[in-house]
Amino acid sequence: MARIAGRFGRVEPRASARAYLLGLLSKAERKNCWQLAGLARPGPMQRLLRYARWDADAVRDDVRAYAVEHLGTDGAVLIVDETGFVKKGRASAGVQRQYTGTAGRIENSQVGVFLAYATNRGRALIDRRLYLPGQSWCSDPERRQAAGIPQTVQFATKARLAWKMIAAALDAGVQAPWVTGDEAYGQDPQLRAALETRRTGYVLAVACSTRVRINHGRTAVRADAVAGRLPATAWQRQTAGPGAKGPRYYDWAWIHIGTGRHRHLLIRRNRTTGELAFYLYWSPTTVTLPELVRVAGVRWSVEECFQAAKGQGGLDHYQVCNWTSWHRHITLAMLALALLTALAADAAPKRPTGPHPPARNSEPISLTVPEIRHLFTVVFGPPAVTAARLLHWSIWRRRHQTTARHSHYQRRSADEPAG
Repeated sequence: MARIAGRFGRVEPRASARAYLLGLLSKAERKNCWQLAGLARPGPMQRLLRYARWDADAVRDDVRAYAVEHLGTDGAVLIVDETGFVKKGRASAGVQRQYTGTAGRIENSQVGVFLAYATNRGRALIDRRLYLPGQSWCSDPERRQAAGIPQTVQFATKARLAWKMIAAALDAGVQAPWVTGDEAYGQDPQLRAALETRRTGYVLAVACSTRVRINHGRTAVRADAVAGRLPATAWQRQTAGPGAKGPRYYDWAWIHIGTGRHRHLLIRRNRTTGELAFYLYWSPTTVTLPELVRVAGVRWSVEECFQAAKGQGGLDHYQVCNWTSWHRHITLAMLALALLTALAADAAPKRPTGPHPPARNSEPISLTVPEIRHLFTVVFGPPAVTAARLLHWSIWRRRHQTTARHSHYQRRSADEPAG
């Protein structure tokens, strides 16, 4: 809280922010304002997200600096990706029927584009942007006003939002020589060109239909056609990093493309199924194949970030419709994840640089983010309350619901035509 306390001009929202963070780190099943308020009224939590005066982007900068301070090492990678938040209705900012990987299909949802920072010490989310669909939102002033979307916010592709976050991180002094992402970002030539202008290397996934020029040829060839022509000697077995069941070994090949010295098509082949994946690589300096494979493998750690942020920090537990409220909740959830990740990194034992014997069966594994949150709730959890206090809160909450129901009935009756 000392990191972000100066972002709040008054003590009340500062105290509410601390309570909100403790609630996000608690064992509450659903981490919305009602649940986070516990036995207190949810009004302060709701005011914190909607009306209190504080800059969520400034707190985002603090989150980014905190994560880099605790996780930063050489070879850091910035990862761009998106995640969906399934919603009902059409009032939430940016909501519409669209594909989301969270559900694996087209759903009524919001989509957030995120930037993650990953090193061998850990990974954390350090920036966020709410994707605003073009036709259904940008051209509807009444809908935008109802959702609190600023007039300065206009339509931007997901790749464009990703570049804004990358540029902001680089401008803030984040030392990250690599950027990686999936096909939604690798297929965008403007993003790749912008990274090359900033002299930032990338390993970005692309579709099998991507056309590349081999050996300065005049005709561009599909990436999957290039893979089909490679001899057996072109493939090398490399690990893309540790997985749940051990090292993730694949066959890899890289082919020089284009006119620059450090521009290649990187191909990954599953050793069991033969499934292929393709990446475009560029770097301002010469790098080895194992380094490219490492960067390509790091991309999956953003999924771990989403899983931890949702499961441990309540990233998707919000019940807000307003543009400002969304960014504030997401930022505080990112801070909760950064705290857990930093604690896990600081508690990890020092690893020897050379060969070393495996850990004995009696030695515990390093502290994980879920384990740290569990310990956190034990230390900072609220004490048990009396039955009288619990009953008082229940009565107050049900009275509040009665008032809300009465207001809804009155509004609906007023909207009905007479007679």
